[in-house]
Amino acid sequence: MSPSLNDIELFVEVARGSSFTRAGEALDMPASTISRRIAALEKSIGVRLLNRSTRKVSLTEAGAAYFARCQHIVEEARIAHEMLVDGACNPRGRLKVSMPSTLAMSLLSDALREFSLRYPEIECEYDLSVRPIDLRSDPYDVVIRVGQPPDSGVVSRRLGTLVLGLYASREYLDAHGVPASPADLARHECLRSSTERGDSVWTLFAEDGREQQVRVRGRIALNQVLMLRRMGESGMGIVPLSIQDMKGGGLVRVLPDWSFAPMPMAALFPSRMMPARARVFIDFVKERLAGVDILAGGARPAHP
Repeated sequence: MSPSLNDIELFVEVARGSSFTRAGEALDMPASTISRRIAALEKSIGVRLLNRSTRKVSLTEAGAAYFARCQHIVEEARIAHEMLVDGACNPRGRLKVSMPSTLAMSLLSDALREFSLRYPEIECEYDLSVRPIDLRSDPYDVVIRVGQPPDSGVVSRRLGTLVLGLYASREYLDAHGVPASPADLARHECLRSSTERGDSVWTLFAEDGREQQVRVRGRIALNQVLMLRRMGESGMGIVPLSIQDMKGGGLVRVLPDWSFAPMPMAALFPSRMMPARARVFIDFVKERLAGVDILAGGARPAHP
């Protein structure tokens, strides 16, 4: 007898979380029922898929291969069912999204509220981080990241382009002078996201295509853009920001003819066949970001 797709779905959920309990919570089923049905699945196909102990559940070699093939089948079957039953005009269900906290707070805070009002039947869960996420195994519908998307089997859709300029408070510039060229930055306090070499060597591009690298220094490094902006507003140094990041603050543009290289912003998702709730979310975010000059190409262009 061929195994039931429902039982395969149970196996995929257990494999994702390495736990009968977590699978039960996700599927709203008793863990004992899931364990019994997966045992029946193993018996029907004649292969042990899971190693069970009192402490953990892990995949056997055969189970890992089965999971790699089955997870996409289960997801596409679920999406096909949802599209048939609900249709694209009535998206619903649980939407799980990961995006940088800075993007959510500086660009999309009002938009996320508007999205919930527009689609009241979508339950939204947002992970505001940039931690690595494997879309093939982590249960996310959409992951938004700034920078080049991975070359793996992940599907991506361009949302916009982020361009950074340099800003400082009037207080800082009055005390330390205004840099006249990128080389002058070496003599200034520069606020960076880390002290690593990649964040301490700034490559800037002029409107006419010139490129200049400068090694910068500074006593403060923070890996959170909103805190970097606050340090800049308090007179602690020169900080790279997008136009949108510095709106509403007491900062002025430094070296206005120079910018950092453009950085693509993209939505990543595990399959081209996506549920309606994910599709309308991506369309909504792209629509909202198109109204932000720095993301829509309205900013001063930088040399690619």
